[in-house]
Amino acid sequence: MKTPILIVEDESIVSMEIESYLSSLNFSVIGIANNAKSAYELALDYKPHIILMDIKIKGEIDGIDAATKILNELNTSIIYLTAYCDEETVGRAIKTNPSGYLTKPFNKKELFASLRIAAYTYEKNKKDLILKKGDLIFDDEFSYDTKNSQLIHYCEYIHLTKREVQLINLLIKSKNSIVSIYEMENEIWPDKAPNESTRRALVSRLRSKIKYKFIETIPSFGYRINI
Repeated sequence: MKTPILIVEDESIVSMEIESYLSSLNFSVIGIANNAKSAYELALDYKPHIILMDIKIKGEIDGIDAATKILNELNTSIIYLTAYCDEETVGRAIKTNPSGYLTKPFNKKELFASLRIAAYTYEKNKKDLILKKGDLIFDDEFSYDTKNSQLIHYCEYIHLTKREVQLINLLIKSKNSIVSIYEMENEIWPDKAPNESTRRALVSRLRSKIKYKFIETIPSFGYRINI
């Protein structure tokens, strides 16, 4: 299987040269993006193993911020391609744990070495992530570690607030059965009754973190998690 790679580069000549070189190495270029929005969408659609990320790209956010956003959603290896190597830029890049940082103009040997490292890193991370799965399986994307109250999405931990943890634990305790509004409010706000907007906001926040799956509203009565 050819290793899928996404190129993020806003200079078309440079991106075409890189694409041609990658093809000669038997890599599969799944797309070329010139801005963060396009890069994010292509990454989530095609899940490349490696992303060649130019730092100075078109749009409101640069390549480092784009990489951070993508890495929050999926496992991939980042190789930065840039003309900038100042301390601030390198410091920001390091926080994303890249597999490579090549300054332009770079040569093909340097790129090849970085690609080998990135491919190895991807496979290693993949093996490590397989081990990170909760004991309660929601679907192919989500699972839950009931012992440690951790929501896991594609082997990545999703941060939950204290009340979000209380809510999901309550729903899981009665999974596939209805939890009444009274039971929910008494469990999460035992000392004072919340107003309706507070309760709805909590449910909405949790729903957004599980991509609006699983939680069903039972009108005028309560909620149910279907797993």
